[in-house]
Amino acid sequence: MPLETQPTPLWPGAGPHEVQLTHGDARLAIDLRGGGPRRLVAGDWDVLDGYPAGAVPKGRRGGVLLPWPNRLRDGRWTWEGRDLQLDVSSPESPNAVHGLVSWQTWTVLTSTESTATVGTVVEARSGYPFRLAAAVDYALSPDRLMVTMRVRNIGAASAPFGAGMHPYLHVGASEDGGVGGAELTVPARTVMEVDSGLPTGARHRFHGDVGRIGHRAFDDPLTDLVRDDEGWARVHLSGPLGELELAVDEAWPWLQIYTGDQFPEGQRRRSVAVEPMTCPPNALADGTDLVVLEPGGEWSGTWTLRWTAR
Repeated sequence: MPLETQPTPLWPGAGPHEVQLTHGDARLAIDLRGGGPRRLVAGDWDVLDGYPAGAVPKGRRGGVLLPWPNRLRDGRWTWEGRDLQLDVSSPESPNAVHGLVSWQTWTVLTSTESTATVGTVVEARSGYPFRLAAAVDYALSPDRLMVTMRVRNIGAASAPFGAGMHPYLHVGASEDGGVGGAELTVPARTVMEVDSGLPTGARHRFHGDVGRIGHRAFDDPLTDLVRDDEGWARVHLSGPLGELELAVDEAWPWLQIYTGDQFPEGQRRRSVAVEPMTCPPNALADGTDLVVLEPGGEWSGTWTLRWTAR
C-alpha cells in the first residue's frame, strides 16, 4: 500500500518588513516591527538617526510608545482599586519601559507612494487589562514629514493610557560627542526633575534657548510648552547639514529631550531624541496627564518634522 501523502507543514508568513515612501528626494522607511520610522533621508542627509533594516534598534529609535511612554516605577500601578503589575526591563533596572508595542507586528492599512497608515491592537493582559486599537498616519513631502498617531478604545471599560514617539534628530554629527556642536531651542518653560528617569516630585524653570549644546547632557521631560497662534510648539536643532524643526500640536503637552549619553561607543551623543509625549514618566501610577477613553472613544495627536539643508 502506498504511504499517504503528508501535507506540507505550514508556518506563519513573514510578510513585508517595512513600508517605503518617497516624495522628491525624500525617502522614509516605516518598520512594521513597532510601527515607527526606521530611516528618513532627504537627498544625502539622514535626517533621522535610524538603524539598518532588520536590526534591533538601541534606545527605542523611532519607536511608538503605547500605552505609556518612558518609565513606570517597578511596573506597578493601580486603576479603580485594582493593583496591576507590568513586566519590568531587568532586575537591575526594575521599571516598565516605553509601553507594549515596540516589538509588535503592525499591519499596513493603506498606502500610496508618499503616504501610509499602519496599525496594531494592544491586547488586554494582566498588567494592562484594556484593549486599544492604534494607527499611525505618515505623509511625506519633499521637505516635511507629518505623523498623526490615533488611538481608539475597543474594549468594554474606560481605558487610561499615555502615548509617545521616539525620533532621534540628526544634523551632521559623525563622531561620538559631535552633537555638542549643534544649536538647540526647545519651547518649554518647566522641567520635571527625575532620578534614574523617574520623577522626584520637583519641577524647575527651564530656559529653552539652549544655544550650543556643548557638554550639556539632556534626558529630561519638559512641559509648559510655548505655542504659536495655531497651537503648535516648535523645537529647532541645527548643525553642519542644516536645520530641523519638530513641531507638536496641542495633543502633546510634554517633550522628552535626550542626547544619547548612555549609548555605547560609536553611537554616543551623535543625535538628539525629541520625543512628543502625552504624559511624563510614571504617569500610569501617579495619574499626571493620563488620557482616559470611554469605550469607543478616540484620541489623536500630530507632530511634524521639517528640514532645511545648508
